[in-house]
Amino acid sequence: MSRTLILVRHGESEWNLKNLFTGWRNPDLTEKGIEEAKAAGHRLKAAGFAPDYCFTSALKRAQHTLDLILDEMAIVNMTITRNQALNERDYGDLSGLNKDDARQKWGEEQVLIWRRSYDVPPPGGESLKDTAARTLPYYKSMIEPMVVSGQTVLVAAHGNSLRALVMAIEGLTPEQILKRELATGEPVIYQLAADGSLEATLAA
Repeated sequence: MSRTLILVRHGESEWNLKNLFTGWRNPDLTEKGIEEAKAAGHRLKAAGFAPDYCFTSALKRAQHTLDLILDEMAIVNMTITRNQALNERDYGDLSGLNKDDARQKWGEEQVLIWRRSYDVPPPGGESLKDTAARTLPYYKSMIEPMVVSGQTVLVAAHGNSLRALVMAIEGLTPEQILKRELATGEPVIYQLAADGSLEATLAA
């Protein structure tokens, strides 16, 4: 029984590089991001992981990352479910703005609150709490049952949608998850118990 869950944040996107708030906007990967995704696939394959099923968001940077990982692992005919429940946090009015410009417009302290508080959303957008309220029910209904049935499931998504999953799986508090950084293209691998609780954290 494998019961393995692999989470991978997409590789660096064009807007990561430009220091822009991205959210639900849809830039693709940079050359560095492409290399990060390929490296993730290489590491997973070298460590002997082979997903039975994959999930990703409705955004191309996560989908492209997943395609590159599977190419690197020489996996074809993979069943992939794409769903906006796994999309990045919606940054609302901040989307598309340079983070330095946003600080000039609203003040550094306010932008920091929007970025790093758990339950204060930016104007027209989502807080991390809102993102978790969208992402976790989907995980519980669609992803976790596959994992606990014995399959290896790979999820390629985004920093904040994956943070919501990490928070639930590792039992972290809002304060703890806000300090948790997920690097682009860096696999986080869990082995779950039959009840969906965390059994072990694995390395690739």
